[in-house]
Amino acid sequence: MADLESSFNQLTEMGESISTLLRELVAHLRESRTQLRQEWARRITEAKLLTAMSADEVFNEATAVYDQYVEALETGTFEALQTYARNLSERIIPRGVEIHEVVGIVLLLRDVLARSLFAKFQGDFGKLNRILDAYEPAANRIANTVAVGFVQERERIIREQQEAIRELSTPVLQVRERLLILPIIGVIDPHRARQLTEQLLRGIRTNRAKVVVIDITGVAAMDSNIANHIVQTVEASRLLGATVIVTGLSPEIAQTLVNIGVDLGKMTTVGDLQGGIEEAERLLGYKVVPTEEQTQQA
Repeated sequence: MADLESSFNQLTEMGESISTLLRELVAHLRESRTQLRQEWARRITEAKLLTAMSADEVFNEATAVYDQYVEALETGTFEALQTYARNLSERIIPRGVEIHEVVGIVLLLRDVLARSLFAKFQGDFGKLNRILDAYEPAANRIANTVAVGFVQERERIIREQQEAIRELSTPVLQVRERLLILPIIGVIDPHRARQLTEQLLRGIRTNRAKVVVIDITGVAAMDSNIANHIVQTVEASRLLGATVIVTGLSPEIAQTLVNIGVDLGKMTTVGDLQGGIEEAERLLGYKVVPTEEQTQQA
């Protein structure tokens, strides 16, 4: 029991010692703020990091990061630093800043601060070692927090860009009143299949469409799951009051539809897009009159 109490007291004293050392470290970093942030900004420029930003921008961001860094050391909390890291990433990622640059500037700051500590406590190596022991874990967590914040923001931007590309790759086009065309090109994965269905159904409702032409000439192949999804899309469109005409069926895709038991008699199919549009216009009651005939009638 006495041994346990002694160990607990040692741990408590160690905790207090680390807290005291960190307070002394923070006080030094605040006193040396101007000099250290200038040195850090200079080192960033020399290392050719953040080259997409001007010298003033680099200095301003270095100042803000330095202050967040010191605050995290002082409080032991990282929420404010995480928020700042995400905001910083949001600003600099569109300008082409890469992850290695972000990690690089954080490591440079760590080096600048470590050199400053060596200079201040070079006469007392015992205290220097104790301060470094207290500083290293916090510094590692800070570096990790900034790097993770950047990576998360970059992944978010990539997801948004992928979503925008998917939307552009499955455009729902209105060619006539009550007539929509959905040309599908490329590989259809489950996510894209769901997206094109959502876009089509939204387009039918928004435009009050009566006929939709889905052209899959640009789709080389599809598995049974995607084929089933296309069939379900046709049925969902019918429930919204729109007739669907599928054009551009390849022999391979037609065979897939047969294999999964789709009754092609219930699906309106036309060989090519032009034929599909003509059939759609017929269903809508449009009549295409040649120019010469229009002139004679006039």
